[in-house]
Amino acid sequence: MDLLREYFIPWIFSNTIAVIVLILSLKKTTISRLLFAILFMWACWLNYTTAHNNPSNYLNYAALTPFSLYANFINGWFKSHIITMVSLIAIGQGIIAIGLFLKGRIVKIACFGAIVFFLAIAPLGIGSGFPSSLIAALAIYFILKNNDLNFLWISKTKKVTR
Repeated sequence: MDLLREYFIPWIFSNTIAVIVLILSLKKTTISRLLFAILFMWACWLNYTTAHNNPSNYLNYAALTPFSLYANFINGWFKSHIITMVSLIAIGQGIIAIGLFLKGRIVKIACFGAIVFFLAIAPLGIGSGFPSSLIAALAIYFILKNNDLNFLWISKTKKVTR
């Protein structure tokens, strides 16, 4: 219960930000895409440094997930491989961030990677800010559908007609 109390404020924050980015992704896809690129760069740095400096932090997620499959995985195999696994996740987050800055097919691949990532962390419950991860996946989908997918610094958002 203490962990739930500890995560409540970040949960409110992450869901508020997710809703704001979702709204932005409907009309201002370039801004939303930039925010996601920054988010993935920050997550890459944070996860990599945390994994190498305090890997046991990741074991807290087992107590936060409502799914025993995830909790068993975290307390089992993952517990012995935290640094390797989280380093690989961080590298993936860095690749997604870089991909979101680029154009065309690379942006599409980065968007699919972001969606898969957000869906994969959703079962972590409050530890992943649920339902913010699902809201973020939906925002990425709207970016994929409505953005011109040009280089981020020269992107011109397509007009969305409804």
